[in-house]
Amino acid sequence: MLTTLIIWSLTGIALGLEALFTVVILTVLEATFSADNAIINSKVLVVLSPLWQKLFMTVGIFIAVFLVRFLLPIAIVMISSGLSAMSVLNLALHDAHQYAIELHKAEPLISAFGGAFLLITALSYFIDYEKETHWFTFLEKRLGKLGRYDNITTFIMLVASILLYFTVGTEHQSVVLIAAICAMALHSGLELLNASFEKSGKKALMITKKVGAAAFASFLYLEVLDASFSLDGVVGAFALTSNVVLILAGLGAGAMWVRAMTIHLVRARTLSKYQYLEHGAHWAIGFLGGVMLLKLYHIEPPDWAVGSLGVVFIAAAIWASKKFVRSV
Repeated sequence: MLTTLIIWSLTGIALGLEALFTVVILTVLEATFSADNAIINSKVLVVLSPLWQKLFMTVGIFIAVFLVRFLLPIAIVMISSGLSAMSVLNLALHDAHQYAIELHKAEPLISAFGGAFLLITALSYFIDYEKETHWFTFLEKRLGKLGRYDNITTFIMLVASILLYFTVGTEHQSVVLIAAICAMALHSGLELLNASFEKSGKKALMITKKVGAAAFASFLYLEVLDASFSLDGVVGAFALTSNVVLILAGLGAGAMWVRAMTIHLVRARTLSKYQYLEHGAHWAIGFLGGVMLLKLYHIEPPDWAVGSLGVVFIAAAIWASKKFVRSV
């Protein structure tokens, strides 16, 4: 809260009330639209040691603000445009309008990668044969039964990637296919890395909190998930302003709110109190991933509608959880 107020105050003093209003709006949008991200983060963070929880709020903030929301979009523009790093950096700092144009040109790459990563994250949660708790029972039970088949989630995403390749515009086919496959490979790699450390930890130490390499693997997963959420927001932020400094300040402050929200959820043991909350967050993530892929076909629902539906999923999950507790 204090850091956010400092960012807002410095913006107002240095750039005026109009800039302050823009930064406040970006902060609120980022925090609201990433509520589901905070819930998923809290599930991973709760099993990390106190040291790694602190690193999530310190080093993780630096990664989220500077690397993900500033340097990563620059790298994406470099890849999509073929411009040098210095040329793109110069555009970002001195010609924000042209930088916004180049970033929008890279939107197919962003949408394909982010959409695929979020979708496979949601599918991996629901396609689980050992999963016993179901919110939308009719649908979730059937998805869970698919978990009997090895690699079914990867198969579904591969089929989806092939369909994307043959149905998107010809000028984006290769980029979309490669981005989707890279998202799948990254997700699978992080899961394999995490699983290998979990097995060795259980055999050797029998610890309840992850430390060392196992914690680092989970930390990487959190940062990649945050990047998948935020990239679409970075592109959308240019609809409000082309000033990179304001975008970095607003989205950065929003990212801090999301991290603080995650810590609060961990300390309050929220996931154990609301048994369907995690389900709601994953439905919201799956919906957002689907929306990102729809953008490849120039179907773009308003940002307020996308963010609002995510909040609705979470609110409905909390209500259903409370109703279940009362009925027991």
